[in-house]
Amino acid sequence: MKPVRTLIMGAAGRDFHNFNVFFRDNPDYEVVAFTATQIPGIEGRTYPPCLSGPRYPEGIKILPEEDLAKIIREKNVELTVLAYSDLPHDVVMQKASLVLACGADFRLMGPKTTMLKSSLPMVSVCAVRTGAGKSTVSRAVVRSLKKMGHRVVVIRHPMPYGDLEKQVCERFASYEDLNRYECTIEEREEYEPHIDVGTIVYAGVDYEKILREAEKEADVILWDGGNNDLPFYVPDLQIVVVDPLRPGDELAYYPGEVNLRIADIVVINKVDSAPRANLKLVRDNIKRVTPTAKIVEAASEIYVDDKSNIRGKNVLAVEDGPTVTHGEMKEGVGAIAARRYKAKSLVDPRPYAIGSIKRTYEKYPHLGRVLPAMGYGEKQVRDLERTINAVKCDSVVLGTPIDLRRIMNIKRPAVRVRYEIRETTRPTLDEILRSTPLKPGRLS
Repeated sequence: MKPVRTLIMGAAGRDFHNFNVFFRDNPDYEVVAFTATQIPGIEGRTYPPCLSGPRYPEGIKILPEEDLAKIIREKNVELTVLAYSDLPHDVVMQKASLVLACGADFRLMGPKTTMLKSSLPMVSVCAVRTGAGKSTVSRAVVRSLKKMGHRVVVIRHPMPYGDLEKQVCERFASYEDLNRYECTIEEREEYEPHIDVGTIVYAGVDYEKILREAEKEADVILWDGGNNDLPFYVPDLQIVVVDPLRPGDELAYYPGEVNLRIADIVVINKVDSAPRANLKLVRDNIKRVTPTAKIVEAASEIYVDDKSNIRGKNVLAVEDGPTVTHGEMKEGVGAIAARRYKAKSLVDPRPYAIGSIKRTYEKYPHLGRVLPAMGYGEKQVRDLERTINAVKCDSVVLGTPIDLRRIMNIKRPAVRVRYEIRETTRPTLDEILRSTPLKPGRLS
């Protein structure tokens, strides 16, 4: 039989992983193309031969998802695999309907065909939505594991938005490594907080190779998930973060609901900001679909380095990009801090948006009076810098996980907002971790 002509729909992450672990050396399938969406500028590349393997000596083209129907017809696609995250369930089925209408089969791939196995204990931190606060939970888990005497290495969900041949296996232990790999703002936001406390982070494209390198430096691996995607590795302890500011989303988004259903621990974050009715709905949903999971409730504590540049000022709030774009939050901690510390007003940045930042507002019309810190390439970083400096404000509130002043020249006074979780119920994450035997295969 001829191999099944296959198209993989992705966003430069899960799509490459699924290909590497299932399709690359599988003679039953021929991957004719990837499509790309969500992330600006990631289409038009080629998945290179060094990664695609001997069956694909010319590599595999990465095409825009907006041409999906045309690609299926022109390339005689028989199977289309959806391989990216944070999609409403109805959108998943709309994409499936389009694929089926074009004559191809539609597939979602699960743990048995995509998760690799580590020789070390694997603790996973994932979420049900982008922007739920999983990074703060990851940092808290790392702190606890280190206090217990473990050597912890973090493996981060992929963000290979540059030269894929150079990003096969990346190791981050210093800011110099961030520069060496030409990291985007989005990558820096995930890696820098770990580097700041001396934790080594691995990421890249080939997650089998990444895992084997990380295992040489650790006795526990922490999988730090991206968006609301599933882990790439079999978790021995699965921690999942839910967001009561978006109640009901834990059962309405793919594949976040899958994460919730396989969770051992569910962290309800932001309980200090959410209405009681939201919290009740989220608790009820957790207990209904994951009745055996331990529930930890936590506040998201905000720390500001200079309140005087907020109080009584007209401020620009700059927020974490993914949280307020495809995460669909109207605002983040920058706007929250501005209100909490009595800013005179939030200045609307939309009239000042330049280039790719202007296009971001057009693509995500739900955005309000906040500026998403988009930086998927040098040009977009410069567009962001020019937009910030064009806004007529007294000061800038940086609600991003990194200090943008280190990579751009912000001409107005800037205030840095940091945030960490504080558990409000017991047992805490630390208490649960100390009472859990961490050994590979405990849950498999």
